[in-house]
Amino acid sequence: MHQETALLAMLTAGLGLAFLFGFAAARLGLPPLVGYLLAGIAVGPFSPGYVADAGLAGQLAEIGVILLMFGVGLHFSFRDLMAVRKVAVPGALVRMVVVTFAASLVTRAWDWSWGASLVFGLSLSVASTVVLLRALDGRGTTTSLEGRIAVGWLVVEDLAMVFVLVLLPPLAQLLGGPAGAGVGASMPALLAALGVTLLKVAAFVALMMFVGTRVVPWLLAAVARTGSRELFTLSVLALALGIAFGAAALFGVSFALGAFFAGVVISESDVSHQAAADALPLQDAFAVLFFVAVGMLFDPRVVVRHPAAVVVAVLIATIGKGLVSFVIVAASRYSLRTSLTVAAGLSQIGEFSFILAGLGIALGVLPREGQSLVVVAAIVSITVNPLALDSVPPIERWIRARPRLLALLEREWPAHGGAPVVPEAFDDERLRDHVVIVGFGRVGGVIGRALESQNIPFLIVEKDREWVERLRARGFHVLFGDASRRAVLEHAHLDRARLLVIAAPGAFQTRAILNLARQLNPAIDTVVRTHSAAEQVQLEQFGVGAAVVGERELALGMSRYALRTWGVDAADTEAVLQTLRERRTATAREYGETSDLG
Repeated sequence: MHQETALLAMLTAGLGLAFLFGFAAARLGLPPLVGYLLAGIAVGPFSPGYVADAGLAGQLAEIGVILLMFGVGLHFSFRDLMAVRKVAVPGALVRMVVVTFAASLVTRAWDWSWGASLVFGLSLSVASTVVLLRALDGRGTTTSLEGRIAVGWLVVEDLAMVFVLVLLPPLAQLLGGPAGAGVGASMPALLAALGVTLLKVAAFVALMMFVGTRVVPWLLAAVARTGSRELFTLSVLALALGIAFGAAALFGVSFALGAFFAGVVISESDVSHQAAADALPLQDAFAVLFFVAVGMLFDPRVVVRHPAAVVVAVLIATIGKGLVSFVIVAASRYSLRTSLTVAAGLSQIGEFSFILAGLGIALGVLPREGQSLVVVAAIVSITVNPLALDSVPPIERWIRARPRLLALLEREWPAHGGAPVVPEAFDDERLRDHVVIVGFGRVGGVIGRALESQNIPFLIVEKDREWVERLRARGFHVLFGDASRRAVLEHAHLDRARLLVIAAPGAFQTRAILNLARQLNPAIDTVVRTHSAAEQVQLEQFGVGAAVVGERELALGMSRYALRTWGVDAADTEAVLQTLRERRTATAREYGETSDLG
């Protein structure tokens, strides 16, 4: 094919097949990312038929890396990280060390060098931000405790991998790369190279933090005032690519690090949300091409030639990482549900694994089959990840049905040295005819303030330890623990309570709490939060006082405002809304939006 059309052919074949394979994967209930990787395999040099230009694919993939890391920087939040730092920071670092060490020991048995084993182990030790965020968004659990821990964990892993990408080139020859890669193996030369590299990184970071945080937001605000949407979009992309390229050209750091800090700097601007929205379409498109390019590097023959190695890589990326994550979270005394969810969400590998493996190949440290093993482990782990998350409720039920196993896997804080069950300042005698609120986030917080305004006594049950301490500092009476455990509800004196409010999301947890509540206080009134009409009907049949569908109440509130604006009087408005409430299932079916209209 003529060179003039090679780029067009690459884009057409890559995006076209990515669409077809991605759509097929989505129809099968798999992440579209699996389809993108398969599309790359289809146009790669190891498959029959059309072979895409690997050089062009690599350059397009580099743009994908830049935009991916730019997006990570845009959404990076020190505040969110600090909220879960006690489990996310040590958890991420410990897991990276454990998984890397285990994978290195295995690959040493394959006669790989220590450098190749280290790169391979690090590639398997980190999870995919893209995969996790899309899985959490699909389940509406991004802001839950489990979601915040998992996202914070990934932020730490991403930061650690950025430094690995910076330090790997100067260490390449020491790690077994060919002569001329990195620096010599002598200690003075190595220390000098590392010192120069770290100084360059420090200079770049200092420039971005002290100059970039002032100039970039000012520039974006000036562009925004022009009122030109395309000019604003162009400025965001120019800054992302320009800072990434400038970082590599002037400071010798990776495109990934430059793009990450470009996103961090822009995130400090009050136009960051618009910047993220404008960059998202191109970010998604080039991210697809990145995964297609990765798929092109996969040699299917590795499955036939090294079946045992494939099995080992997949087991480390899924079962091994999941078990290590579960042990770390459970040892931090989080609930069984939290430990299982975090472990399932993080038992996969993705974009950073590909970036590191590609760099290892370029430096001559990692053998070609190592990259193929990383890709096949990614395909399998990403494919089974939704199944792992869906298996959390049945696994939790199975464990809770076995008290001895449950006691081993889920331990509460001791009375001394941990979070006390109920603050001593709270008069136990006040726990009569009170309200118990399970979950004190955006929903529970509003309910608590309403009760507080009428001097109605209430006790909060919350399983996020750090949030418990914050609420206590604000004067609230909070019980630390998982409300689906009998001992916790007993400490809340549910037998003497008048009302139970379950404001935390999660149908399985809600039913577990209701079952315990009926045992402790059969006469207690209950109001619960739910997300669909079908779930609401089931809960009302179960005997709850009220099951509130958040989306439906939002729709009814907006309908009330619309009718009143049109001049409909208050009585007629409430009559219409009551009719809609009574017809909730029929209305939802009519509009095809059961989860929205309730």
